[in-house]
Amino acid sequence: MKRISGVCGRNVIPLPNSPTRVHLMGIGGTGMSALAGLFHSKGLKVSGSDQAVYPPVSDFLNDLGIEIMEGYRGANLSSRPDLVVVGNVIRRTNPEADELEKSGIPFASMPESLNHYFIRDKICLVITGTHGKTTVSAMLAWILYDEDLDPSFMIGGLPRNFMTNYRLGKGRFFILEGDEYDTAYFDKTPKFLHYTPKVGIITSCEYDHADIYDTVENIQEQFIRFAELIPSDGYLIAYGEDPRVSKIAAGSKASLRTYGMNFGDDWTVADLIDTQDGVTATILRDDRFVAKGTLPIMGAHNVLNALAAIAAAETVGVEPRRAFRSLQSFKGVGRRQQILGEESGILVIDDFAHHPTAVSETCAAMKSRFPDRRVVAVFEPRTNTSRRSIFQKAYIQAFLKADIIVLREPADPEKFPEIDRFKSWMLAADLRSQGKDAHAFKDTDGILDFLCKWIRSGDVVLLMSNGNFDRLGSRLITSLKEKAE
Repeated sequence: MKRISGVCGRNVIPLPNSPTRVHLMGIGGTGMSALAGLFHSKGLKVSGSDQAVYPPVSDFLNDLGIEIMEGYRGANLSSRPDLVVVGNVIRRTNPEADELEKSGIPFASMPESLNHYFIRDKICLVITGTHGKTTVSAMLAWILYDEDLDPSFMIGGLPRNFMTNYRLGKGRFFILEGDEYDTAYFDKTPKFLHYTPKVGIITSCEYDHADIYDTVENIQEQFIRFAELIPSDGYLIAYGEDPRVSKIAAGSKASLRTYGMNFGDDWTVADLIDTQDGVTATILRDDRFVAKGTLPIMGAHNVLNALAAIAAAETVGVEPRRAFRSLQSFKGVGRRQQILGEESGILVIDDFAHHPTAVSETCAAMKSRFPDRRVVAVFEPRTNTSRRSIFQKAYIQAFLKADIIVLREPADPEKFPEIDRFKSWMLAADLRSQGKDAHAFKDTDGILDFLCKWIRSGDVVLLMSNGNFDRLGSRLITSLKEKAE
């Protein structure tokens, strides 16, 4: 293990029970901006600092009247807020962090703050896993909302049923997406270990976050610790077809519910059929019929995500048939197989996929939904893991369902030694040796030029990146419109 260990030594100042002024360092992040919204919902005066905050986050914060201070400096703390929340983007050498350490102002990490001010008095449902946790969280939030349970939630994506990634409801339940990444410069434990789950979901356990974990076993250890947090009168919902998840679940004292495609699991699905409206599926509980219908989602992996959400909802009293009915009006999550538009017969879809497993599932979902159309998979390796050579070979299999593969070379390659760098040109060559039509480009401009010249009516262009991909989606649609005029 590299740097995931424990809480670093520091003088701990008790957190105020009723702060009125809160400042967030690193407010531009998805989780930190959502936390800012939660504090604002409680009537607190909120400010924040970051290097640069762009739309849509900047628009969201401005609409709430939250002051954004551009750049980190000690002077940002001159108003002496009652509490400072430190995002995990902040390093100890940050000038604002240096002033904070000297100031005597109480400070905490994002998950510490969530636990202390929002979820301690709630029944907490925490969704974790390498893949699918954002979608499962959004599905579960929608089920409980649709059942008039008025849930609170904080999710690492934008659930399109709510058009916000946080909500402070009056009901008993708080839904949290649990992240295995580390917490703050002063706390190197995973974020999800700060929560108090009554219900936990583990969707998967694969290698990721190469900047802080050496091996998948290191990651598995953290999930074991998470599972141990669930009390004996709680529930663990576990994906039954992942041997690592099964090992993690074996040590939990909570009641176990498994889900998957196998009939040995407690919750299973059958009769999957892709349609233009979604996926038709039959839901089974202990091999008995529960519900059948069409869910407005793409891919078998999203049916499994729905199954996890239904299983979790049942543990808090939602009848499974009603949960399934709620999901029939689920609108998805922003940047998860999100249709950006169709121009000149070319459909452009945006997705967050970056891990080889997610890339493979997403490409397969596209090909299953659009069997008579060319799937053009466009990929940007942007994470600390995907820019390393760890998955160089794994990506070959991940793209085989696509008809054309277009790759961007990683930005800032000098960040890693030559031997450790992921090479898009090499992946393109390996894919061509498998008979695939594959291309690699130095930058996004080259990709845009290629797409505008070579894609044709009927194509499905699937953009995959965990960043904004230099706004490639909107730029492509604009270029196609101009070309058609």
